Amino acid sequence: MPAQPIRQLGDPVLREKCKRVEDPSAPRIQELVGDLADTLAHWRAKTGYGRGIAAPQIGVLERVIFLRLPGEKPWPMVNPEIVRRSRETMVVWDACLSFLSIFMQVERHREITVRYQDVEGNTQEIEAGEDRNLSELLQHEIDHLDGILTIDRVIDTKTICTREEFEKRYRDASPYAVATSE
Repeated sequence: MPAQPIRQLGDPVLREKCKRVEDPSAPRIQELVGDLADTLAHWRAKTGYGRGIAAPQIGVLERVIFLRLPGEKPWPMVNPEIVRRSRETMVVWDACLSFLSIFMQVERHREITVRYQDVEGNTQEIEAGEDRNLSELLQHEIDHLDGILTIDRVIDTKTICTREEFEKRYRDASPYAVATSE
């Protein structure tokens, strides 16, 4: 499946709320997961960023996200929802493939519980915390499904910086960046 163009900040599709998937095992959902996987792999190889992608980022308004954490198996999630949030929060650097030229600090819940369906339609639940920075990643991707972007959650506009400044000043401490294959 070919890599798809990623919708960019300003595209109204990114502000839409996605509809629930009725049949996670449908062939079209398998195809969507393949498109998300290929698109994420392409942009990660090209930019060195990207651990997850949501369907609206390739123009599909369905509740599907795809994660690819370093050293782990691909992880598609259908109809993910946060069913529990810790009171404790954390401030993290965040960026998005839909506007990779800017980075900012956002506040996220330190721990969450996410219920989702796998591509066979089985209901799963995961406790996500700081391990692998999974909590903040899931919150970021699930926000996409509700038309919410990282820029909407910035804690202070003074933390917004360009990609170049982020890489110069903060990249070494970031879990989001990996070496590019270029």
